[in-house]
Amino acid sequence: MRTGEVPSGVLVVDKPAGPTSHDIVARTRSLLKIKVGHTGTLDPMATGVLPLVLGRATRLSRFFQSSDKEYVAEIRLGKTTDTFDGEGKVIEVKPLPRISPRQSKQVLAQFTGVIQQQAPMFSAVKVAGQKLYELARRKRESERPWRTVHVYRLELLEQTEAIWSLRVHCSSGTYIRALAHEIGEALSCGAYLQNLRRVRSGTFDLYRAIPVDEIEHDWRKVLYPMEELLPELPRIDLHEQQAERVHHGNEIPRETEFAGEFCRLFHNEKLIAIGRVAPRNHIRPTIVLETANREK
Repeated sequence: MRTGEVPSGVLVVDKPAGPTSHDIVARTRSLLKIKVGHTGTLDPMATGVLPLVLGRATRLSRFFQSSDKEYVAEIRLGKTTDTFDGEGKVIEVKPLPRISPRQSKQVLAQFTGVIQQQAPMFSAVKVAGQKLYELARRKRESERPWRTVHVYRLELLEQTEAIWSLRVHCSSGTYIRALAHEIGEALSCGAYLQNLRRVRSGTFDLYRAIPVDEIEHDWRKVLYPMEELLPELPRIDLHEQQAERVHHGNEIPRETEFAGEFCRLFHNEKLIAIGRVAPRNHIRPTIVLETANREK
């Protein structure tokens, strides 16, 4: 990194329970004095992988927001809360059923694959310009929207009479709180989400995650630099003339075939842009990270 250059990349924070994702962003921005964003929030009660985008990487946020996620979730059977998690008010208590591991797996199989989920009343989804949780706090009912999500894997890790520990691999946008509630309804005893830890978000996992208290002094050791980001996109290395055109935001001929719509454009081992397939077999730079007047 050149002297005086604003650091750019992804910093994965191991979020603790309590603060919001926006709290973590604000603290990191205050510590590092640079532009910071996130790639998707975690509920305050949740812990684990929270990728933060720094500097120029904030321009890549949209490519991370649709990434699949993986969680370890602990659900409590026999009780239902108004928020579908342990922070809400208990609204119903039922006897705990006797469920064999085989029966448990049969129930979980109902929630594997492409499923429909209704947004929890205590969520940030907006209806007619109002967030659902704001309406819920004012005791106002509202029609909750549905969404289609994909649960790729739902594995029972541990089972006691009252507590199930699950590993959930799912698409972005899946409500784990709603999943816990729906499992409770399928068991006819109710359930809520007691603990939630995100262990992976896209290509980012706990391996290079850093506790909040260590960000100020150790963030450079674990930062994912720009060149390591979006490895799922094809890489194209440009020669000088191509790079000069891309620096100015101009299209270049597509000389290499690749699958998908987007690609990473490199020059001198640096990621300079994200390209998109354009008509007439060209590549159009949609996000230029290194502009023509940038110091070389």
